[in-house]
Amino acid sequence: MRDGFVRLASATPAVKVADCVFNANEIKNMIFEAAENNAAAIIFPELAITGYTCGDLFKDRTLQAAAQESLKWLIEETAEADILVGVGMPVPYMGALYNCVAVFKSGVLLGLPAKKNIPNYSEFYERRHYTPAHGTEVISFCGFDVPMGENIVFTCENNPDFTVGFEVCEDVWVACPPAVGLTKAGATVIMNASCSDEIIGKADYRRMMLSAFSGRTLSAYVYADSGFGESTQDMVFAGHRLITENGSVITESDLFTSGISYGDVDVQRLVQERRRMNTWEDNFSEDIFFVSFDYEDETFINFELERYIDPRPFVPGNAQALSTRCKTILQLQYTGLATRLKHIGSKTAVVGLSGGLDSTLALLVMVEAFDSLGLSRDGIKAVSMPCFGTTGRTKGNAQMLAEALGVNFREIPIQAAVNQHFADIGHNPEILDVTYENSQARERTQLLMDIANKENGIVVGTGDLSELALGWATYNGDHMSMYAVNASIPKTLVRHLVKYVADTNGNIKDVLYDILDTPVSPELLPPKDGEISQKTEDLVGPYELHDFFLYYMLRFGFTPDKIYRMAINAFDGMYDFETIKKWLRTFYRRFFQQQFKRSCLPDGPKVGSVTLSPRGDFRMPTDASSRIWMDIIDKL
Repeated sequence: MRDGFVRLASATPAVKVADCVFNANEIKNMIFEAAENNAAAIIFPELAITGYTCGDLFKDRTLQAAAQESLKWLIEETAEADILVGVGMPVPYMGALYNCVAVFKSGVLLGLPAKKNIPNYSEFYERRHYTPAHGTEVISFCGFDVPMGENIVFTCENNPDFTVGFEVCEDVWVACPPAVGLTKAGATVIMNASCSDEIIGKADYRRMMLSAFSGRTLSAYVYADSGFGESTQDMVFAGHRLITENGSVITESDLFTSGISYGDVDVQRLVQERRRMNTWEDNFSEDIFFVSFDYEDETFINFELERYIDPRPFVPGNAQALSTRCKTILQLQYTGLATRLKHIGSKTAVVGLSGGLDSTLALLVMVEAFDSLGLSRDGIKAVSMPCFGTTGRTKGNAQMLAEALGVNFREIPIQAAVNQHFADIGHNPEILDVTYENSQARERTQLLMDIANKENGIVVGTGDLSELALGWATYNGDHMSMYAVNASIPKTLVRHLVKYVADTNGNIKDVLYDILDTPVSPELLPPKDGEISQKTEDLVGPYELHDFFLYYMLRFGFTPDKIYRMAINAFDGMYDFETIKKWLRTFYRRFFQQQFKRSCLPDGPKVGSVTLSPRGDFRMPTDASSRIWMDIIDKL
């Protein structure tokens, strides 16, 4: 366990019906195997000590006593394993028999969560043997005084975000599962000891149900199903093992297999999600029985993350999902712009077209918006404004794209105007400093604004989310527009949006692919030998790193050291440790320094869960100190 990541395990052992000694030995071996693999918790199937298919043997005192003796032996034998264990078994108490999960760790029985919903339909006859859980009582069992019943939550003292609740099979299939109350009481992980027979279509439904449940409850759900060895007199059990987290499947076993399935879940992320959503309210009622446990220091030290960390969290890895995502985003963008144009009654929109990715995407969105409104594309005014750093490649691509799309294109060179401005303010044009660069950006914005006034239209902004995060925009230059269609789209996704249009529109495919191959640059410094000399990523760092940092900092509020270690995992083989640290420091420094630019952003459509609009998702004082974040980075 580290940085909020906790390795969980779901086990399907070999089983012999009613042979508690054999079953306990199989379970013991799996407990040690999981502990050696740094699992923090493991769940076994329903009634794993006895086997689920014992029938009326469950009423037999001999089986009940054997199950209790086997559990006691199992607790003692695994005392050296630093792992939380849940094992299904029958528990006789007073005049009833309960279907429980025996929860133990380090030689101590901690509790006996009991099944609340007892099925008695179709192939299930559990009411014949078991009584539903009702309330919680402290009972004496296997030499321990422990809570038995419902509403028991197990809390980790030295990892407070790791809090566990247990269900038994049918509990998760009902309209209001017990785990709803357990998660509202703080449980971030639910473990289900199950014995669900397999029939056609059931695995798909089970997967969907558990994924959806973990999404609704902002939790991780670990499901262990019985398998080979259970009686097949009337049913077959497939050993389906699932681990889901906040709506996604982390791990899934093949059907008809035995063994252990592992998944590294991020309980810190789950807690952050609950804190972010103010509709989530914890409910620590008096009905909840809390039981604490902890881990040895070595368990934290020895943990090495095995979970796949996607280096491009904004970009779906699946081709079909990416295509669908791109289509939806483009629809959001052009719908936002079309709505604005219709509202103000404008039939004209102006864009500065540089031949780069961002302005290309903005133009593509404008075309879709105009087409959706039935407006003439001639109302789109694409303006190329070449200056000191403009290359023939970018200028040519801008013109070819505009002409291919049938929009109004004009070229307005600004060298003379910028030189006049240098003379007016007394700037030496041989000094290629920030004044030299920003004067060009502001001159371009002035032209666009004035053309929009003249044409009774609006200026469409081209800047993207990544540039806003880094402050890579000239204040009151390209920073400003009347509607910013790219404002919530990260640079890593801009590229895929343009490629999506290229692959679905043969008429402009060639020019779009050349734009995709052009280095990202503001083109504010003179070219060398006709080629772009100023490459953005050489100056501020790789956008794929910055987008990674931005996603986990803004979406989940993770600390810089956690983001750093996640980046090392995600970009293994691409960037070394020092490179990641260097650009992480740059990201945080610029993010805090450049907030003043984000405090006065123009309107623009939100398309994803991470945005920087001061009116929507992100508010921060412009003079906030970055010291505590930078101190963490310096100590890495």
